[in-house]
Amino acid sequence: MRFSKIYFIAAVLIVPALALDAQQTAVEPGQTYTLEQCRNLALQNNKQVMIRVEEARKAGYQKDEAFAAYLPALDFAGGYTWNQRKIEMLSEDAHLPVQNFNLETQKYEYSVVKNPLTGEPIVVNGQPIPQQTALLPKKAMEYDVRNVFFGAITLTQPIYMGGKIVAMNRLADVNRQLNDKLLENEGQNVIYAVDAAYWTLVSLHAKHELAVSYVNLLDSLDRDVKLMLDQGVCTRSDLLSVDVRLNEANVDLLKVENGLSLARMALAQVCGLPVNSEMHVSDESAPVTDAQLTGEIATRYDMENVYANRADLEALALGVKARQEQANAVKADMLPNVAFIGAYSFSNPNFFDGFQKRFTGAFSAGVMVKIPLWHWKGNYNKYRAAKSDAIIMNLKLQDAREMVDLQVSQAAYKAREAVKTFDTTNANMAKAEENLRTARLGFREGVITSDDVMAAQTAWLKANSERIDAAIDIHLCDVYLQKVLGRLPYRITYEQ
Repeated sequence: MRFSKIYFIAAVLIVPALALDAQQTAVEPGQTYTLEQCRNLALQNNKQVMIRVEEARKAGYQKDEAFAAYLPALDFAGGYTWNQRKIEMLSEDAHLPVQNFNLETQKYEYSVVKNPLTGEPIVVNGQPIPQQTALLPKKAMEYDVRNVFFGAITLTQPIYMGGKIVAMNRLADVNRQLNDKLLENEGQNVIYAVDAAYWTLVSLHAKHELAVSYVNLLDSLDRDVKLMLDQGVCTRSDLLSVDVRLNEANVDLLKVENGLSLARMALAQVCGLPVNSEMHVSDESAPVTDAQLTGEIATRYDMENVYANRADLEALALGVKARQEQANAVKADMLPNVAFIGAYSFSNPNFFDGFQKRFTGAFSAGVMVKIPLWHWKGNYNKYRAAKSDAIIMNLKLQDAREMVDLQVSQAAYKAREAVKTFDTTNANMAKAEENLRTARLGFREGVITSDDVMAAQTAWLKANSERIDAAIDIHLCDVYLQKVLGRLPYRITYEQ
């Protein structure tokens, strides 16, 4: 079968997931689903779509995080320290010499002990002995710092960060848009996979009805041959030939029934339903001969418009912008940074009022400037590497656009070819039906053999099968053309 590969992929590789905030579709056993309902179910339950939704939410959070860098940051830091010993500034009591005011010199002078005989200062160990001293006890210079509590509340306001905050905000906004486009692209991929599984099921249902009709034709021929054998107008070899062909048709019917069951499972899996669901679709009852394209195939498309509609190309274009903003953020590392800093610091014991054991603090404010001087071109080479990433991403975008040009041309060509093939199969079907009618009439008149009738039946079966394949091919080519043009419907909303 022409689309057996697509059917296999839909049955095996596509895995559904958790529900999304898309249009809700009720799930009931034995319900008949339209194509639109199948699409909605798949969008609700596909895991890849759920991943993209969470990534889009994450990008929104990161955008809010980047904006917060514009605003002042308020932080608190505190701690406790235990020390084994006190701080002792003196090893013993200290005697400090004092000065007296000399009226004659109009200055403060140290008073020293003098020799009463000579009037000269008495010197001990090279130092004169002061006449008066102030006692500084050793205990007065002891500070209990065995238990220290401290803390600070700081405020930091960036003033100029070399453009890094601006670049990071732009980058976060681009990433948010990029993830929205990736979500849209994933949604279109899911829709395309659903359509492939849906029309595969419709195709196998039509093939099943065709197989049943073919078995009925052979069964009718088998009865006619038996009657003719009883009348002696045909041989037993003719009957055996018909019986063999009938058995082969029954085996083919069994295979089609198994394939139809698997197709129902595959569609149920894509839609997020249990694989054992007895899933029926509305187009099973519609004749496949009604197949037609959703719109006229243009001979030439406005590729700029196609580029704008393709979510994957828009994601690549946003990726180029993201790389450029990353380069700007790296460039900021080579520029000066200026920030305002304010703080309120406190401790216990404190140093502001006699080293008392109570919490006391003070405010402070200042400006911090950081200027990169020399890093052996490390930052510069990092910037050049970021620019190379932007160039690489832009080249990928150009290459993807060329591939899209080819995709659009191929899709349009295949769609036109599918329409021509369908028209040809309709003409062939009319001839095969007429051939079968004349063969059956000739067999009843005794002018042709049963082999000729079976050949006509086989030709009728082939023509009918080819018409079914051509009709399904129109649907698949149409959805593929809409996909490459970026026109597939996409409806997924989520709360930030």
